[in-house]
Amino acid sequence: MAVIMTRNSYVPASAAECPTVRPQTRNRRISQQTGWALDVLGHAIDYLATDLVDHNPSYSADDAQLEAVQLLISLKRQVYLECPETHSMGERFREILDIIHRKPRPDKSTLA
Repeated sequence: MAVIMTRNSYVPASAAECPTVRPQTRNRRISQQTGWALDVLGHAIDYLATDLVDHNPSYSADDAQLEAVQLLISLKRQVYLECPETHSMGERFREILDIIHRKPRPDKSTLA
């Protein structure tokens, strides 16, 4: 089982390994600027994590570089969650049906 080490505990790396945790599956509308920010943060996380593992194989939870990686991950999550959610196709379809059913139907006598 893969784990992510936090300051005081270990957390399963995937939600599938922990049945009480459900991954959020909502899509989000990401602007070009936000996409660029997420990309830069992702590269910074990758660079620091690779450097941490390659040059410091005996790192601990108190390692400043590990805390920096965790901070960047937190910032990336915050930037992503600030993006507006998009509606699923089912939700869009239900909204259209609601609009159609609320709209009064024209009377046949007024059409002639």
